[in-house]
Amino acid sequence: MTTISPPPTLSLNDLVQFPLPGMNIPGSLTFSPDGRFLTYLFSPDGGLVRQLFAFDLETGQAQLLITPPAGSSDEENLSLEEKLRRERLRQRELGITRYEWSAKTGQILLPLPDGLYVYDGEDVPLRPLLTDPEHPILDPHFSPDGQWVSFVQDAELYVMPTAGGTPQQITSGARGTGKTNGLAEYIAQEEMGRSRGYWWSPDSQHLAFVEVDETHIPTYRIMHLGKDGLGDGAQEDHRYPFAGMPNARVRLGVVSREGGATQWLDLGDNDDIYLARVKWLPDGRLTAQLLNREQSQLDLLAFDLQTGERQLLLQEKSDVWINLHNMFYPLKNLPDQSSGGFIWGLERTGFQHLYLYSADGQEIRPLTHGNWLVDSLAGVDAENGWVYFTASKEGPTESHLYRVSLQGGEPARLTPEPGMHGIVLDVKHGRFADLQQAADTPPTIVLRSLEDGRLLTPIFTQTDERVAALNLPVPEIVTLPNRDGVTLYGAIYRPPASFGAGPFPTIVSVYGGPHAQRVANNWLLTVDMRAQYLASQGFVVFKLDNRGSARRGLAFEAPIKHNMGDVEVADQVDGVRWLVQQGLADPGQVGIYGWSYGGYMAAICLARAADTFQVAVAGAPVTHWDGYDTCYTERYMGLPQTNPDGYEISSVMHHLDKMDGHLLLVHGLIDENVHFRHTARLINGLIAARKRYDLLLFPDERHMPRKADGRLYMEEQIIDYFKRNL
Repeated sequence: MTTISPPPTLSLNDLVQFPLPGMNIPGSLTFSPDGRFLTYLFSPDGGLVRQLFAFDLETGQAQLLITPPAGSSDEENLSLEEKLRRERLRQRELGITRYEWSAKTGQILLPLPDGLYVYDGEDVPLRPLLTDPEHPILDPHFSPDGQWVSFVQDAELYVMPTAGGTPQQITSGARGTGKTNGLAEYIAQEEMGRSRGYWWSPDSQHLAFVEVDETHIPTYRIMHLGKDGLGDGAQEDHRYPFAGMPNARVRLGVVSREGGATQWLDLGDNDDIYLARVKWLPDGRLTAQLLNREQSQLDLLAFDLQTGERQLLLQEKSDVWINLHNMFYPLKNLPDQSSGGFIWGLERTGFQHLYLYSADGQEIRPLTHGNWLVDSLAGVDAENGWVYFTASKEGPTESHLYRVSLQGGEPARLTPEPGMHGIVLDVKHGRFADLQQAADTPPTIVLRSLEDGRLLTPIFTQTDERVAALNLPVPEIVTLPNRDGVTLYGAIYRPPASFGAGPFPTIVSVYGGPHAQRVANNWLLTVDMRAQYLASQGFVVFKLDNRGSARRGLAFEAPIKHNMGDVEVADQVDGVRWLVQQGLADPGQVGIYGWSYGGYMAAICLARAADTFQVAVAGAPVTHWDGYDTCYTERYMGLPQTNPDGYEISSVMHHLDKMDGHLLLVHGLIDENVHFRHTARLINGLIAARKRYDLLLFPDERHMPRKADGRLYMEEQIIDYFKRNL
């Protein structure tokens, strides 16, 4: 194909710079307990090393509170435990990456690479609480009264006074056994959205915690083959639960803040369950959400710690699967009830909506309804009877803040600008911070009224000069019908006018997996730098959210059940055919690329739809679902023992006889999420089928490539691969 040099404002280096243009924005927004400040993490130099700032809502001025100490800006200084935690969170930032306010004392807890620190207030030096520990300090938190700090160290749970002193170990029996107390297991962190493994009681007297036993799970060894030496750090052993194999065994216990005997709670006779969520109620009871192995039933249990009584508050069943959420909100009092109750999210209608329940688990009324879904429960003002939530009510490519009465009724929209909105409510329920963005508008942060959404104060506006310098074209969001008449949403990145009117060589950028949405009215759509660069080189780049992807309801998700890699491929093929009909795509020059599930999609599209796709770049692909983890895989595919045919047909290897194109496989050799074993097994299949392939390996990278020089090399190779083969 004939190409011209990219515009001088867009280079390959732009593809690997983080943060992305316009995305150096404040993160971890939190209102101070007194409501005076909005605190956040930010890198004023445009890099990845974050500092803690406070925006004074009375004066309208921002000030630097805390600068990270030396050594906190180098990822190599982090412990293996911290590196793996960052992988679970997909976190790139360094410096100060977490902080926590004490609602009672107004202090701030800061975990840093060399230990724990406490910020006691303005003009007071940052106070070291526990530094240079022998073992990494994990998951630290204040007690609700602010008098104590808890953390996990060397597999056990500790508590120490916030004022300083000696840490006290309050759990026992895990250290040296292969078990852990107080830490979320891999599956909980990676697949269930539960990063915590312990929880303070409201009165700060007890802690509920999870004991995790993975000793029965065989170790999966990862060798660091790129290291010069063969000593410490040359290998990692992980207890990875493969689909169909045993999961971690978990127990839920409660221990006094002073230590002593653990009160173990009755989670039932079946230990092959997931402990999905844990929450204390205002009356001192403890709740647990238990999900069965098949993920078709969820039980919300309440435990009375005084009597030992266990109560089933609610049971949810699904013919598809249970989508976990964080929409359980206990209420002390209800306007029309003699006692409290709770708010709960439920997909009974096929769309996630909010419902009001009494304290004993009886449904009172739905709070929201319609052919749209609630994304999150942003907050509740029980005193005035308002519930605040974000939702797709304006359409699947938008997310806005609404409020609805606890009595029900029609929701009122509070965010006027089109696009996607990230919301943080203040503690007094009078204002909210609105991180607003759209495909044509980089993110900004403003303060708005919770009464009617009116603008109160700008907090952050863009100062990234790269946005104006690059002048990236805004991709066009389109809709199209698939072969079954289902409306799909796509995005088109067009080449410059100098390349003519088309048709163009075409590249599909794909993810395609569940619990993800790629086509939305947000700035990330525009700053997809690889897509923009490829478009500048004369390709038309296309994204499509196929069936199975998020924010369209259960009926849209369900077609992939027990049969991955089928309807997703069909929808991507329909997307290309639609582009051909529009005169945009050259049907003889179509490529596809993706990472993780997108890597799986790229490879299986090349195999199952060889008449549509001629080139594929598959990054960190899952090539056979029996090699991925239990919770994610079995949610959609069932167990290999009960769905062997589905697992076989959904594997890339099953379709290699039909593959007839160019395939580039990209993988990090120390990927502990999608193991390199996936690519190795595919290579064996390709050899047996006598199919050509190309290979790009990164010996020191995990699932998310981090090193800038390696990412630049990767982008060079991927783009060159498409240029040579399309």
